[in-house]
Amino acid sequence: MEYKDYYKILGVEKTASQAEIKKAYRRLAQKFHPDKNPEKTAQEKFKEINEANEVLSDADKRRKYDQLGAQYHQWQQRGNAGGFDWSPYVRQGAGGPRGEYADLNDLFGNNAELGDFSDFFQSIFSGAAGGGTRAAERTRRPRQGRDIEHAVTVTLEEAYHGARRLIQKEGRKIEASLPPGVTTGSRVRLQGQGAAGLNSGKPGDLYLIVEVSPHSTFECNGDDLFVEVPIDLYTALLGGEARVPTLKGKAVVLTVPPETTNGKQFRLNGQGMPHLGDPAQKGDLYARIKVTLPQNLSEKEKTLFHELARLRPSGAPGK
Repeated sequence: MEYKDYYKILGVEKTASQAEIKKAYRRLAQKFHPDKNPEKTAQEKFKEINEANEVLSDADKRRKYDQLGAQYHQWQQRGNAGGFDWSPYVRQGAGGPRGEYADLNDLFGNNAELGDFSDFFQSIFSGAAGGGTRAAERTRRPRQGRDIEHAVTVTLEEAYHGARRLIQKEGRKIEASLPPGVTTGSRVRLQGQGAAGLNSGKPGDLYLIVEVSPHSTFECNGDDLFVEVPIDLYTALLGGEARVPTLKGKAVVLTVPPETTNGKQFRLNGQGMPHLGDPAQKGDLYARIKVTLPQNLSEKEKTLFHELARLRPSGAPGK
């Protein structure tokens, strides 16, 4: 059985600090993650990296592993040609002597599963004598799969109405539904669509991480929407009506009171985004007035504006 050198796997020295181990693990995990690396060997390498990090990132596990490694290193230096005797580290038969590490639970805690580790540990803890039965039973125990994440970008219209996506993940095509009201950062859970479990174990879940792309007309803040509504100078001064677009696709008519100033906001109740989980409840739509000035004035129009300027000099109060 081949000894696993976890320091070599992570590319660090045996004196490496926890910060150095963490940095090395993150770099390698990103490089060999199966979702990012299509090479056939990436998945096995990723598992090996995780196993090394599981041991070396924990002070107690690392200490026990170093002690085990020292015993193996001494055996190698003696030039032994046969297999290394792991019997001091496995549980002996009922009533027999017990080594320093009785089984995987002694080394890695009561929640450990042999299936999480390589043949290196399985050979140690399920090989000799009576401890093998318990270890083999743990190996055959169904194990739940892992959760995975997938980024999804939607338009604001899709966030308003809901959307569907066909996603390829773990070699499968998954048809996903995104509910109305999702926002950037929303996590949509697809139960049982994650990585498959081992030995008929329950599969993990797939989480869709939503990003809503910017819109050319609307701004979104939570469930509220903001839209700029242009009106001409005459409507702003004398009052009138303006059409306000909505994500429903049908504009609503806004009554503009006389002497409406540029930048004034009007709230249209219930015309915003649907609330995630309760689409019948909606936010509000805020219409911001943008007064547009007339261009290319005729001579008569200029004369009339000059007359208005004389009637009301700059800064003079209204009558």
